[in-house]
Amino acid sequence: MRRDKRVRRARLAGFVVWLAIASLAWPADPWPGVDETVIEQIAADAGRPPREPYINTDQGDLLLFLFLASGAVGGFVAGYTFRGLFPPNRNRLATFEKKVSGTICAKHPKGRFPANGS
Repeated sequence: MRRDKRVRRARLAGFVVWLAIASLAWPADPWPGVDETVIEQIAADAGRPPREPYINTDQGDLLLFLFLASGAVGGFVAGYTFRGLFPPNRNRLATFEKKVSGTICAKHPKGRFPANGS
């Protein structure tokens, strides 16, 4: 058991050292995205310089709030229409009852699971 703990600690220490080395080797400037390399260049060639977006989601927690609100709306819709999205399968319940009938049940007075609900 002691050896297992030592192996876990060694692996964890190795992983932490690997993360430290990888973070130092990572470039400081982020990679340019499609917006900066392609779209802005095509827009500048067409004579349309970049402008501020209508809804700037880079300020504060606006983007987080939008994700929260959309998740809440989606969860409400999925919960409201749950039976339509996932209809109950009556055949599955019948096959479960057939499989379970005849098995030992400690809570039943006769010691058997009631197949017909008695």
